Formats: sequence, C-alpha cells, structure tokens
Amino acid sequence: MSSRIHATSIVDSAARIAADVEIGPYSIIGPHVEIGAGCVIGPHAVIKGHTRIGINNHIFQFVSLGEMPQDKKYAGEPTRLEIGDNNVIREFCTFNIGTAQDVGVTRLGNDNWIMAYVHLAHDCQIGNHTIFANNAQLAGHVHIGDYAILGGYTGVHQFCRVGAHVITGIGTHVLKDVPPFVTASGSPAAPHGINAEGLKRRGYSAEAVSEIRRAYKTLFRSGDTLDVALAALKTQAAACAELQLLVDFLLVPGRGIIR
Repeated sequence: MSSRIHATSIVDSAARIAADVEIGPYSIIGPHVEIGAGCVIGPHAVIKGHTRIGINNHIFQFVSLGEMPQDKKYAGEPTRLEIGDNNVIREFCTFNIGTAQDVGVTRLGNDNWIMAYVHLAHDCQIGNHTIFANNAQLAGHVHIGDYAILGGYTGVHQFCRVGAHVITGIGTHVLKDVPPFVTASGSPAAPHGINAEGLKRRGYSAEAVSEIRRAYKTLFRSGDTLDVALAALKTQAAACAELQLLVDFLLVPGRGIIR
C-alpha cells in the first residue's frame, strides 16, 4: 500500500487510484471508484458506487460520494457519479449517483468550490467554476450553469435549471428556472436585477453588461408575455452575442422561469 494511503483506510483492491493520491485515516474507497492524480482525500471520507474523480481535487473529511440515490425507484442499476478536475469539496458533502430514469449519471464539472453540507441529489448536472455556499441543497435532476453562485441554505426544487452567472441570496428557495445573469432571492425565488459585479469580474465589457441589463428589463419589467419578450430578446441578441446564452436557455422547455 502506498505511503500516501493511511494504514487505517480501507481501499478496495479493484479501485483505480493514481500513485500520488493521498487518502486520510479511516476513509473507505469502494471497488468501482477511480481517483485521478493529485487528489487529496481527507479522513473519514466514504467514496463508493461507480464514481470517477478527475485530477487535483481536494476532498475534505466526512464526505459521502457515490452513495445510492434517495429515490425509491432505484433498483441497483450501475449508474454513476462523475467529478471533474480541480474541485474543492468541503466537509459533510453528499453526492449521489444517478438513476436509470435520467441520464444515469450525476456530474460535477471543473474548478468548483463546494462548501460544507452541500447535497447533490441524483442526476444533477453541475457546470464549471461554480460556488455553492454552506448547506446549498439540490434535489434530483437539477442543472446548474457555469459560474453560478448559490448562497447559503439555497434549496433547488427537482428538475429546475439555474443558468450561468446566476447568484442567489441566502435562504433562497428555487421552485422555477432561473435564467442566466440573474440575481435571485426569496421564498419563492424572485428576480432582483442582474449579477453585474460577477460579470465584470469575469471580463464582460461595460457595453455587454449594459445590454444584459436591458435584456433583463425586457424579460422581467416590460410586462410582456414570455413569447413577446423572447422575440425581442432574439433581436437584441443579434447585436450582442453575450445574450445568446439567455435566449438559448429560454428556448428549452422547463418548469417555467421565476418572474
């Protein structure tokens, strides 16, 4: 056994573990687990199921990754959990594998910052560069776009989508889809402008931010129906490429948007 794997940990001989992975005391690694180079697994972590973890992830103590979904329909199918590269996953996080009723895999992308007590239920699809503050909770089949930030105690209803560059306030309850660029808070979640500061930090020009703000007013303040607002947004997107992200999001059927 590698000197980087603590003697008290239990690592199944069938698990595929890169040579430089560090595994802390009393952690348990199942037979269908793959862990890439440069990962650090803290003590008392449990990683099981068909779970693949990329490179350079830091997984803290007391996490549970790859456990069966909390879904009564689950019948032992070999569904999966896939975690990308360069993620930080803090204490007491729980990520479940997918179900046969969806794509069969729960995914976390790259460069995400996942704080303590976060739950990713079965079949969630998380993009890149997100931040989930403490106790953010995702029900099954939730999709989260790149650079989204979920405030502490944000809860997201099953099958909801949260678009790229969204930010939610503390204790937000997301019951419908949240379009890209929006700041949302409340119970239920309501729109409160755009995430202008986040967009500036990510290199969006002043002109693009101004156009996104105008698009927000079209969608949320004009009083038009969604179909009429979407037609106007398509015209605006022709002159501002950044708005195509918003248009594409709205074209996908979902649970309806917060409005």
